[in-house]
Amino acid sequence: MSDVLIRGARLILTMDDERRELAGADLRLRGGIVAEIGTGLPPEGAEVVDAGGCLVTPGLVNTHHHLFQTLTRAVPAAQDASLFGWLRTLYPIWARMGPEHVRVSAMTGLAELALSGCSLSADHLYLYPGGARLDDTIDAARAIGLRFHATRGAMSIGESRGGLPPDTLVEKEGPILDDCLRVIDAFHDRYPGAMVQVGVAPCSPFSVSRELMRDAAILARDKGVMLHTHLAENEEDVAFSLATFGCRPGQYAEELGWVGDDVWHAHCVKLNPAEIDLFAATRTGVAHCPCSNCRLGSGIAPVRDMLRAGVPVGLGVDGSASNDAGSLAEEARLAMLLQRVRSGTDALSARGALELATRGGAAILGRGAECGQLAPGFRADVALWDLTGVESAGSWDPAAILLAGPRRVRHLFVEGRQIVRDHALTTADLPKLLEEHGNLLETLVG
Repeated sequence: MSDVLIRGARLILTMDDERRELAGADLRLRGGIVAEIGTGLPPEGAEVVDAGGCLVTPGLVNTHHHLFQTLTRAVPAAQDASLFGWLRTLYPIWARMGPEHVRVSAMTGLAELALSGCSLSADHLYLYPGGARLDDTIDAARAIGLRFHATRGAMSIGESRGGLPPDTLVEKEGPILDDCLRVIDAFHDRYPGAMVQVGVAPCSPFSVSRELMRDAAILARDKGVMLHTHLAENEEDVAFSLATFGCRPGQYAEELGWVGDDVWHAHCVKLNPAEIDLFAATRTGVAHCPCSNCRLGSGIAPVRDMLRAGVPVGLGVDGSASNDAGSLAEEARLAMLLQRVRSGTDALSARGALELATRGGAAILGRGAECGQLAPGFRADVALWDLTGVESAGSWDPAAILLAGPRRVRHLFVEGRQIVRDHALTTADLPKLLEEHGNLLETLVG
């Protein structure tokens, strides 16, 4: 692979430890890493990418998604439901899926993420209808070319045992743990620059047993992989925890070993001050999903309070059935706006929200030493945002794209490979993919 020289950027927003912002600078990519940053770098032997009029940032990081849900956007009966009612409406539809639904849905969701500037995405696949496997989403990520943190989710407590999901969608706990071992051994890459890593992710306290939560944590730590689940998403979630376990979600997580710098929880809208302090003290991460939280009426997560306490926070788009979109740039903008609604105009700046979407997300996925910033030795995950369009017209601050736009990247590089060129995906035929996606949709609607 030849060098890539990104030349003459209007501004490079490095997100490095010094938070440098470099006007008119160049960026050289070599061998999958950022080789150098400076002004007037020589172009010899490099593919030159003209960055004039562009803001250059690290690729964005998505810390929570359910890619299989890209096939169930805007389902009428679920449009105005809160979390539990929304789930009960969609479970029977998801039960009709199979491996191809999961693979194509994941490819479509990852394509959408790439076009929004995302270079690294986690995914939480917690149901496996019709013989689907985690392998299907990993195949999708390899096809699109995004860096991928696949998590082997699970549900083991169905309605007949007091859980939320139908019994047809739950699995036995022994086979769940066996498959966690299988996918970790088959796919988890422990080396720098890994394109695929695997985590262990029982779905939620209302769909798995206490024993599975505990055993999953033991297994993950034995294998040296990360842990992920949903926690404290709304008042129903907290009420379920109090009624079923006799404690709040944070205490439940702590008792079962689900705190630490190898754990990140999705949502955490209803964390109280004691739980925030617990997460800060243990460096437990939070995937903040503002669009989904709004869509389901779950509330506004106390992100400013978390950040002030020292909780690691990243952003997630959540599933496309609860969002119903998959843009990291839009997620970052809404995160900024909601914190201002909740806590005042100084609660979260445009640069602060972009930091959550880059180095913040990389840190809670365990990739903070190699992703999420532009500095020599970091991975060559780079987004270029064209500031010459109508969305940015009149903007005085090229770094403030979350205030003035744009929301779609002009170019995106992942591990030095160009995934988006001139606003179009390079790794897949998007119209053909969308046609296939539409055909699969008809099998669910009928």
